[in-house]
Amino acid sequence: MNLTMTTVAGRHPASISSAELHKQCRITFGRATGPGGQRRNKVETAVRITHLPTGIIAGASERRSQLQNQHTAERRLRLKLARQVRTAVDPRSYQPSERWQRRRQGPKMPVNPKNRDYPALLAEALDVIVAKGFDVGGAAGIGGITMSQLARLIRHDRQAFAMVNDGRTARGLPALK
Repeated sequence: MNLTMTTVAGRHPASISSAELHKQCRITFGRATGPGGQRRNKVETAVRITHLPTGIIAGASERRSQLQNQHTAERRLRLKLARQVRTAVDPRSYQPSERWQRRRQGPKMPVNPKNRDYPALLAEALDVIVAKGFDVGGAAGIGGITMSQLARLIRHDRQAFAMVNDGRTARGLPALK
């Protein structure tokens, strides 16, 4: 499922601040089930976040702290948004975001998938790749990095990597390895 959205100033929902994201979401709390003792069964620590414009839902209940579960659920939501929502990009006039420029080191894009910037960088990369018809080399050139660096960025997320390979295969391009 790929949704295409027109966003304010071309900003992908995975890249906006937590405060802005929360304004677009419904956050509900509930009781978690399973191991964890009495506290887990009596206190509403489970968190479910629904992004209202897209209907995408993420949740977390593995921690005993509601705040920790909320942070985990928000990260999961950002990753789902990065994978499933596309922001329209014109590859002829596209300029990488400030975040992308800040993270890029010459032709390299070093980013740990646990870094808080990762979902936004993944979303930006996928937006450009889709706009370029799944030409990863062409998308990498637009972003000022090498094709192998862009493939590495995507490869950190199995579902995103599978989506790119499915798109490439559907267009008769070889799958990334």
